[in-house]
Amino acid sequence: MNPLIEVRGVVKRYPGVVALGGVSLKIYEGEVVALIGENGAGKSTLMKILGGLVNQDEGEILIDGKQETIGSVARATEFGIALIHQELNTLDNLDVAGNIYLGREPTVLGIMNRAKMRADAGALLEKLGLPISVDTPLEKLSLAHKQMVEIAKALSLNAKVLIMDEPTSSLTLTETEQLLEIVKELRGKGVGIVYISHRLGEVKGIADRVVALRDGKNAGDLDQEHITHEAMVRLMVGRDLERAAARDSVAGADRLVVKNLRTMRYPAEQVSFEVKAGEILCLAGLVGAGRSEAALAIFGADQPLGGEVWLDGNQIPTGLPLNAINAGICLVPEDRRQVGLIVEWSVKENITLPGLRRFAHAGLIDRRAETDAATTQSKRFNVKTPNLDVAVASLSGGNQQKVVVGKWMMQNPKVLIMDEPTRGVDVGAKAEIYDLMRKLTSEGVAILMISSDMEEVLGVSDRVAVMHEGAVTGVLPRNECNEESIMRLAVGKGRKG
Repeated sequence: MNPLIEVRGVVKRYPGVVALGGVSLKIYEGEVVALIGENGAGKSTLMKILGGLVNQDEGEILIDGKQETIGSVARATEFGIALIHQELNTLDNLDVAGNIYLGREPTVLGIMNRAKMRADAGALLEKLGLPISVDTPLEKLSLAHKQMVEIAKALSLNAKVLIMDEPTSSLTLTETEQLLEIVKELRGKGVGIVYISHRLGEVKGIADRVVALRDGKNAGDLDQEHITHEAMVRLMVGRDLERAAARDSVAGADRLVVKNLRTMRYPAEQVSFEVKAGEILCLAGLVGAGRSEAALAIFGADQPLGGEVWLDGNQIPTGLPLNAINAGICLVPEDRRQVGLIVEWSVKENITLPGLRRFAHAGLIDRRAETDAATTQSKRFNVKTPNLDVAVASLSGGNQQKVVVGKWMMQNPKVLIMDEPTRGVDVGAKAEIYDLMRKLTSEGVAILMISSDMEEVLGVSDRVAVMHEGAVTGVLPRNECNEESIMRLAVGKGRKG
C-alpha cells in the first residue's frame, strides 16, 4: 500500500537552531501513527510543515506517491490535510459556529447561509458531546471547550489525513475517552491520523505505530505489539527514567485557608478548603466545575463576590494579584500563552519580570545580574532555547511552560497554585516538575494543583478536593483516592450539604 503522505529527509532551520535534521515519516490510510518526543524534538515543526504553516528548507513530501509542495494552509486543505494545533487558533470575538467554519461559510447565491452553518456546527458538537450552544462567543468558553471547538473545526474538513497535536492536553478523562472513540471511528473510515501526545497511556491505547523524534532527528519506531511506556521513554530521552516513589506526607499546619469563596461563575456556591504547609492538594473535577475560577480569585486576578483568603493566619486582601504575590502566593495559569507569558518578549524578560525590582538599583536595572538569574532558572528547568534573547513565542509549548514555572520559582513562594502544570509537557519535563514540587513541599511550600490528568491526580496528590458546579463535593485523603471515588464526586454524587 502506498502511504497517503511520505516525508523524506525534511530539514528545517531557524536562526541558531536546526529544528529538523533530516526527518522521515510515512502515514498510511486507516492507521494511527503516534509521534512522540521531548519538548523541542521537532514534532510541532514537522506538523506545521505538513499543515502548510511553514516550508521545509530541504527534503521531499510525497502525497499519494507524487512529490508536492504544500506551502500554505489552503494548499494543505486541498490535499486533505487538517491540523489541530497544540496552541489554539480560535477567535474569541466570533461564536462557536463562526470559528468552526471560518473562511468556509456555506452560502446561497453568495449570501452566507447561517442556518446551515449553525445546523452543521451543532451536529459536530453533538458528536463530540460538547454541551454548549453554537451561538456562544468563544470568549465565554473555558480553554478545554475552546480546544473541543478546534477539534470540531478539523473534523468539519472531512480530511484524509488528520494531525492532532496534544488534542487532550486540557480535556478531562470523560472528554478524552470520547475523543479517542472518534479517532477509532475515523481510522475505521480510512483516515490517516498523526497523534501527538505526552500522555503515553493514551498513545499505548490508540496507536498502531509509534515514531519517535529526538533533537530534530528520527530516534526509532515501535510497532503495536512493542509499544510500552518504558520503550517509548527510552526512544524519547535515550535512557530509562526512574519513576518517583510515593512519598510519605509531611504536611504541617494550615498555610492557605480559603473560606466561603464565591466567584462570578457560581455566585450561589461557596468554596472552602485549606492547604497545609508541605502538602500537595489537588483540585479535581470536570471541565466547568469552577476550579480555575477559584484559583484566579485566590490569586486576585478575578474579584470574588465574597469570601476570605488567609495565609499563615493573616487575611490577604482579594482582587489584586500584587497583594497575593507580596504575601507569597504565585499562580502558574492554565493558559500560558494568554495570561502566563508575554510571548513577544524574550525568555530572559519573561523569567525575570515578576522579580524585576530585585535587579534594580537607583532606578536602573543591573542587566548582568538579570541575565545571570535568568540563566540559572533556564538551566534549572532545562529550557531548550538557542539563547535567552529569543522570543518565548518561538519555543515549543512545553518549554514555554517551563519558563512560566521558572519565573515564579524566583519569587520563593509560600503557596504555589499550579493550574494544569504539565499540559503539553513531555515525560522528562514532567518528571522534573514533579521532582520540583516534591522539593518545594519538603521545604514547607503549600501547593494547590489543578489537574485533569487522572494519572497525575492519583500519583502526585497528598489529598484531593473534588469540585462540581462551583462547590467542593468532598475531600479525599490519599488512601481513599481512586478513579471511581473521584469521578463519583465530580458528577455531584455524594455531595456534602
